[in-house]
Amino acid sequence: MVCHQTSALITHCGPPFPTAGGLHTSSPRSSGAVWTYRTAPVAPSKTVTRRAEFVSALMWWWVLYHLMTEYEHITGEFPYPDPSKWSDEELGIPPDDED
Repeated sequence: MVCHQTSALITHCGPPFPTAGGLHTSSPRSSGAVWTYRTAPVAPSKTVTRRAEFVSALMWWWVLYHLMTEYEHITGEFPYPDPSKWSDEELGIPPDDED
């Protein structure tokens, strides 16, 4: 296996022996990223982190704001009717004298 130091903390190792047909068992799939073994991923930039936090804050503000101002989406807009006050006819139950 061929290994070389890409930075102070990251060691890049090439794939081990090729298998039949020239395929490598540890090559990256469709990502094109540098393949490393047991190393931490590269940290995102501060710009990406700040944008992600802004979008998260905006999403939580939207959810909590609408829970406080439009709670009818959860509780319902109208009071739930009392089923004990419904008549047999409204429920589709035939009269007792019908045989």
